[in-house]
Amino acid sequence: MTLVDPADGTPAERGIALARAARRGDTLALHGLLDHLTPYISRVCGPIALDDGPDATQEALVAVFRSLRSLREPEALYGWVRTIAVREAVRVAERAGRARPAELAEVPAPGDPQLAADVRDVLSRLSPGHRAVLVLRDVEGLDEEAAAAVLGVPTGTAKSRLHRARRSFRKAWSA
Repeated sequence: MTLVDPADGTPAERGIALARAARRGDTLALHGLLDHLTPYISRVCGPIALDDGPDATQEALVAVFRSLRSLREPEALYGWVRTIAVREAVRVAERAGRARPAELAEVPAPGDPQLAADVRDVLSRLSPGHRAVLVLRDVEGLDEEAAAAVLGVPTGTAKSRLHRARRSFRKAWSA
């Protein structure tokens, strides 16, 4: 039985407490932790992997499960999970054949009925790497250095990807 009361503390504190208990071998805490992390991981994976977001979320949850003992500092849980989620989302998206961006000229004109999902449509035309840096910077609110660390690339690379991704997004959005 877990010693973690889900009603105690903030959601972040509960996640950290669940991670500590799960690392000690508490099976109920492990299940609770994965349930607790699922919405967060989905929010990160969805915009990167698009239609394959649920698959990426599942892959990230499996990676968290397998690697939980390697988490040295439970206080770093959310950063650690975000890194895993981004890595898995990019991997799943690339495996699904979305690594090559679509031609931006194919974006429907404003007012066209095809634009029911404008943002999703534009995001689908970006590479998984560009979607990942946009999500980390503009959705998760990380600075370029932190986004670079999550992506495992130099800061300059993250900055140039962000610039190209934003430029492509703006071009497609206003087309």
